[in-house]
Amino acid sequence: MSPTKFDPQKHHRRSIRLKGYDYSAGGAYFVTLVTFRRECLFGEVVKGEMRVNRVGEIVQKWWDEIPIHFSNVETWVFVVMPNHIHGIIVIAERRGTVPVPNDNQNNSGGGTPPLRAPTLGQIVAYFKYQSTKDMNALGNGTIAKYWQRNYYEHIIRSEREMENIWKYIEMNPSRWDEDEENPE
Repeated sequence: MSPTKFDPQKHHRRSIRLKGYDYSAGGAYFVTLVTFRRECLFGEVVKGEMRVNRVGEIVQKWWDEIPIHFSNVETWVFVVMPNHIHGIIVIAERRGTVPVPNDNQNNSGGGTPPLRAPTLGQIVAYFKYQSTKDMNALGNGTIAKYWQRNYYEHIIRSEREMENIWKYIEMNPSRWDEDEENPE
């Protein structure tokens, strides 16, 4: 079988992010990451409860580590499912930036540029990278792909929306039989 020729009409990558939105802006974000080929790698749901395996424990560990690496980020409700995760990431308003001295100050070292707040994409990329690195360390030296290339995100804009998403995440294991990510 010959490889498919690149066709820019079929094979273009479109961003699924909200055009013009600043994803480093303070706010709450609902994220979903799905495993590569939707493989059930993280454990299983038994009688409505998720039972994570060693790989699922690694995913949980790196979710919990996000706020340690990004000081202005909190992780809220989170669930590991057999082939995907759901969670809420909260980026705090930008704090701790270093002011840039003006030209009139005598500062032979130059100014320190303001610290850039991480974007949601950088946070998710960090999580994927770290968890993949640890999951691959469990293997026999082969490198495996664990995550799909992209992720789903939704900007949470109200308390009611937050409550609904929170409940959805918490209830996800008990609804696994009806979940569209469930391959069975």
